[in-house]
Amino acid sequence: MTRRQLFGRTALGLGTAALANLLGPDLIAAQGGGQTGTHHAPKAQRVIYLFMSGGPSHHDLWDYKPKMRAMFGKDLPDHVRDGQRITGMTSGQKTLPVCPSKYAFAHYENNDRGVWVSELLPHTATVVKDLCIVHTTFTEAINHDPAITYIQTGSQIPGRPSLGAWLSYGLGSVNENLPGYIVMHARSRHAEQSLFARLWGTGFMPSDHQGMLLRSQGDPVLYLSNPAGVTGSDRRAQLDALAALNQEQHKRFADPEVLARIRQHEMAYRMQTSMPELMDLSKESDATFELYGEEAREPGTFAACCLNARRLAERGVRNIQIFHRGWDAHGNLPKEHESQCKDVDRASAALIKDLKQRGMLEDTLIVWGGEFGRTAYCQGGLSHQNYGRDHHPRCFTVWMAGGGVKAGITYGQTDDYGYNIADEHGNPMKPQPSKEHWTPGTMHIHDLNATILHLLGIDHKRLTYRYQGRDFRLTDIHGHVMHDLIA
Repeated sequence: MTRRQLFGRTALGLGTAALANLLGPDLIAAQGGGQTGTHHAPKAQRVIYLFMSGGPSHHDLWDYKPKMRAMFGKDLPDHVRDGQRITGMTSGQKTLPVCPSKYAFAHYENNDRGVWVSELLPHTATVVKDLCIVHTTFTEAINHDPAITYIQTGSQIPGRPSLGAWLSYGLGSVNENLPGYIVMHARSRHAEQSLFARLWGTGFMPSDHQGMLLRSQGDPVLYLSNPAGVTGSDRRAQLDALAALNQEQHKRFADPEVLARIRQHEMAYRMQTSMPELMDLSKESDATFELYGEEAREPGTFAACCLNARRLAERGVRNIQIFHRGWDAHGNLPKEHESQCKDVDRASAALIKDLKQRGMLEDTLIVWGGEFGRTAYCQGGLSHQNYGRDHHPRCFTVWMAGGGVKAGITYGQTDDYGYNIADEHGNPMKPQPSKEHWTPGTMHIHDLNATILHLLGIDHKRLTYRYQGRDFRLTDIHGHVMHDLIA
């Protein structure tokens, strides 16, 4: 017996496989979760996360700052920046000229003080009474890869499980024929930034909790169709033989990843019948396509992804994430953001309306936002018609809808430059990420993730996974549930 075998058998024992069979597939997948995994009554049964990768400009979409117009082209005052580090892309600039948005904003009534919305989002403006808009989201990361990794996994350092993996681990799956976590990449005309599989991966958790990435062309999942000459019964016989070999492997090494591999094979087999029906939009009504727009008929568009998200939600998938790249507007922001908003505006609003008319919005949480915002100052050349903005982590806008959040509210405010989070008197604040130093009116990304888990019935401090002698959690040692946002 090798050293690995000795420790593996001591830790897990040969009874693990038998115990797994007694527990049943749903409880195995949830690692003790499923319906018994919630810590309190959930307000949401599922989450649809619309992630705008690259950092949308809150200045040009949500955070209206008319006083910046008088400062056009003038250097950002030192007391506003207050020594904040900036990226290498603007660190060489001699000045940081203030850059107000070129777009018109309109004031819309919601359920509290109203909200300003850019002309770039006319469809989203029609659903502001369903939105919970947070202007004071913040993060410490200032570059894309660590910032996206941070908001998706709770750590700037790669290797941790993603939000979706934590939800799969804690709650399990409702539909045995579909994964509990599905990811889609929407097409974009400005897809500069790469996306890595770790953003929907499992880190140190068993791999069957990772997100299933759906492709927009061909089979939605690679190798979903049987090769020519292979029948369904042939495939079943192959999987049975493979499962027997894997069980023998598990008896020898007691590696839980072997059991995860068996479950993945079985899920893939069941998906061969469920996935083609899911991706077939031919039975959707003309009224549905009128709501989402004709682009919803084209696989891979953001509209088609949103429509598929609704279909996945109907079929019991708990966690659905749509990534839309191309929001990293360092140069020609107006051209790029106009294109990006054209992609996502109508479909985002349609998803809310569609779920609402089907009675699903109340238990479906929708989250919209990126990894950080954009600067109040211009990067590169400055004109009223064309400008760029650098990365800005100190404050940015995220909105949520449905799933137990308050509808029609605007939370938090920023200073006159949209540069710092401000108190009720407009004075800049320096909020902290930890609960002990939490500042009311602000939402750190740990707070966002803690609130998402809470709405789904999970206490973020109690959902842990032991790895290398330490109990890890999504929010690390931080996180504050945003009860002010919960209905």
